[in-house]
Amino acid sequence: MGARDRLAELGITLPSVATPAAAYQPYRVTGSLVFTAGQVPVVDGRLPLTGKLGRDLDTEQGIEMARVCGLNLLAIAQEVSGDLDRVRVVKLTVFVASDPSFTEAHLVANGASELLGEVLGDHGVHARSAVGLCVLPKDAPVEVEAVFELVD
Repeated sequence: MGARDRLAELGITLPSVATPAAAYQPYRVTGSLVFTAGQVPVVDGRLPLTGKLGRDLDTEQGIEMARVCGLNLLAIAQEVSGDLDRVRVVKLTVFVASDPSFTEAHLVANGASELLGEVLGDHGVHARSAVGLCVLPKDAPVEVEAVFELVD
């Protein structure tokens, strides 16, 4: 089963690639690698949730926001490749805005990681870093960036 079929089975329609909020591009292709800008969980042009994990949001809400970031990354991958079956995830970096006592950034990051696996199968398996920090742009709770490889 290909990525298009998996998306349909999951009932997922990919969003449009988000317009950058500052002076950067949503992605840069060099050779067979695609480096994305960090994607915050924007839905229809707005952040559905804001704040810090462990203070304003719980782990489950963070997982859902990371999943939305993953959808935004898949939109970029689709735009670049024209066919998600040509995309392999190399690495994710997941930034989690959190209260200093919050220790579940790795679980929040699973929202993006698991989505990519569900859609891309073996091509969704990747290396990953999950980093807790004090604040993200626009008070987003999560931001995820990716390195994709285009394969034949």
